Amino acid sequence: MLEFISQPWPWYVAGPVIAFVMFGLIYFGNSFGMSANFRNICSIMGAGKSCEFFDFDWRKQMWNIVFVVGTVLGGFIASQYLMDSNIVAISDSTITELSALGVENPGVGMMPESIFNFESLLSTKGLIMIVLGGFLVGFGTRYAGGCTSGHAISGLSDLQPASLLAVIGFFAGGLLMTWLILPSILSL
Repeated sequence: MLEFISQPWPWYVAGPVIAFVMFGLIYFGNSFGMSANFRNICSIMGAGKSCEFFDFDWRKQMWNIVFVVGTVLGGFIASQYLMDSNIVAISDSTITELSALGVENPGVGMMPESIFNFESLLSTKGLIMIVLGGFLVGFGTRYAGGCTSGHAISGLSDLQPASLLAVIGFFAGGLLMTWLILPSILSL
């Protein structure tokens, strides 16, 4: 039994579970999105006193805050107690291409330690990838009116045209980043 739990769930199990959750949210008139919780947390902390955007009844969104807490706890439990010691396998060609771009030891850990560490914050490459990248993700999430989970799962389930446009933008941006921008940054 533990063998099944420590492996990623197959699409034919995870997909219907996600669909079941989405049908439940639609039935109860809720929409799903992780980034909406940043607004909820700011409202809980009192930001509504100085900014109208945060002035709303966050208690109506308590279910979403509980969902995020469950996501964090579930991730912790899964990583600490249910994961085996094997790292997710990436193909030999990906390892070769990342090595050619200067990434040290690709495929050894979950993230390349040579890029994602505290010392990298003091380098140009690290500032671009971690700080500027984080800012652009936050800005893009706010500008698009939601994150990938909100648009791709909830918005598409609700047949919202804006979510379809956002998801197309996410994929186009991902391809642009992977094939054009990331190689340029890694060559710095």
